[in-house]
Amino acid sequence: MVDEFAWYVEQRHERLCRTAFLLTRDWAAAEDVVQTSLIKAWRVWHKIESNPDPYVYRIIVNTHASWWRRRWRGEVPTEAMPEGPEQRDIAGAVADRAALWAATGALPARQRAVVVLHYFADLPHEQIGDVLGCSLGTVKKQLSRALARLRVDPALRELNVEAKR
Repeated sequence: MVDEFAWYVEQRHERLCRTAFLLTRDWAAAEDVVQTSLIKAWRVWHKIESNPDPYVYRIIVNTHASWWRRRWRGEVPTEAMPEGPEQRDIAGAVADRAALWAATGALPARQRAVVVLHYFADLPHEQIGDVLGCSLGTVKKQLSRALARLRVDPALRELNVEAKR
């Protein structure tokens, strides 16, 4: 059992951290979420059957949600970074990525979780439903609503117009 868990962590840790990062938008918080989730998974590892991924993803999503609910919101992020020693013009793909990052961050937590699990973790709808503890219809509805919100996001709409030119 210990060897199986160690092998799983060794094989999946980086991917779990990247998934948690897309949910938390902060590497330190993502690593904390994964660490806490793996501790929770270890406690019940003997009960987990053949494929532990859905169970571990569910723990990650739930841990993130519980941390997000009690997070202090006193700090307000600024739109622009303060000037540093070097200010370079960042263009092209970086600007596109920033717009997508902001638009995805504006999604409600549940919709963001569905988008991350579907497009990043490559989980099928049924497995996403298992991870989030909801029905297949709810997953499809959340994904549809998330994509609809992303389609009408002004920053992303500008990217689409520029891409078509």
